[in-house]
Amino acid sequence: MEGGNSPNLQLQQVPLATAAVSVQPHIDSFSYKENLIGALLAIFGHLVTSIALNLQKYSHIRLAGSKDPRAYFKTKTWWCGLFLLILGELGVFSSYAFAPLSLIVPLSAVSVIASAIIGIIFIKEKWKPKEFLRRYVLSFVGCGLAIVGTYLLITFGPNSHEKMTGENITGHLVSWPFLLYMLVEIIIFCLLLYFYKEKNANYIVVILLLVALLGSMTVVTVKAVAGMIVVSIQGNLQLDSPIFYIMLVCMIATAIYQATFLTQASQLYDSSQIASLGYILSTTAAITAGATFYLDFTGEDVLHICMFALGCLIAFLGVFLITRNRKKSVPFEPYISMDAMPGMQNMHDKGIAVQPDLKASFSYGALENNESMPEIYTPATLPIVQEQHGSKGVSAPPYRVLEHSKKE
Repeated sequence: MEGGNSPNLQLQQVPLATAAVSVQPHIDSFSYKENLIGALLAIFGHLVTSIALNLQKYSHIRLAGSKDPRAYFKTKTWWCGLFLLILGELGVFSSYAFAPLSLIVPLSAVSVIASAIIGIIFIKEKWKPKEFLRRYVLSFVGCGLAIVGTYLLITFGPNSHEKMTGENITGHLVSWPFLLYMLVEIIIFCLLLYFYKEKNANYIVVILLLVALLGSMTVVTVKAVAGMIVVSIQGNLQLDSPIFYIMLVCMIATAIYQATFLTQASQLYDSSQIASLGYILSTTAAITAGATFYLDFTGEDVLHICMFALGCLIAFLGVFLITRNRKKSVPFEPYISMDAMPGMQNMHDKGIAVQPDLKASFSYGALENNESMPEIYTPATLPIVQEQHGSKGVSAPPYRVLEHSKKE
């Protein structure tokens, strides 16, 4: 009986072993499918958002250049841009629920690529082919590098997936790696905020580092909120968990403060510098936060991590080249260089051009006040003086001119 039953037992164990082996590729293929869905949603969202912003900008420019008295929110172009903007933001928001955080964040380079291509297509000036290539060679090279970097990011991105339930998020929130990361980030943020507010360190690196640190917390909470919504839609309700509303409040608060610092940076520095440096710093901080909170790179081999880092570096270089090629705004210079005008002679012997006093006023031709200059070069003063004359019928003049004597 035992000898006859042993072959049957062996035959029954073989299919089970093959079935267990075949399960793992199915899970991997499904996870890669989720990565692809998340990446496509992020690319679509950033592309549509870039088109929407350029469309709204076009509506403002067209109203400013015409005699149309309507407000911008009464035009169809602006409302179409607003609709596309909401659609694009929803696409980016939903992408966090499917793919890892470290994969979605670097794909914001797509918006920079789209803006550069839209700017080249709708340019009004006519260039010859050689001049056109010479003028936009950096943009073409930057777009190519950004596309290559994006391909490497999608191909070698992290492949970690877990259900965004309240228990999982709470476990990540109280883990010691994330608590240590939060402690370091809070210390750095407080130091930067102290130098920015108290020491008036209005450097672009300081402001964009504040934006990057806030943005890392924003994307962490966005993934948690989006993932819990998707899990609730699938049937496992998570909206009644307190951690969902904690993450929602943190997401809104960090996004508002992040927008505030970005507004202050845009008032002080050029938009191309903010776009390139902000992308590099924000992406680095967000990838670090995703690797610490969600453990995105757990189980990944060294080759995939190195290729993913190479894709990030190539995308950084591409965005830097694209933004470097943008025209920088020339500030208004409130003075006239008299020696630069043809046929005009200088008023001083040493050839010093007449310049206004920028420290006091914008009155052209005023000399700068200097104690070492002779008093004769100072303008005549007209103080108001009330004098009493002997004759009562003659009225006193409202002022008198103080003239300098020859001895002075």
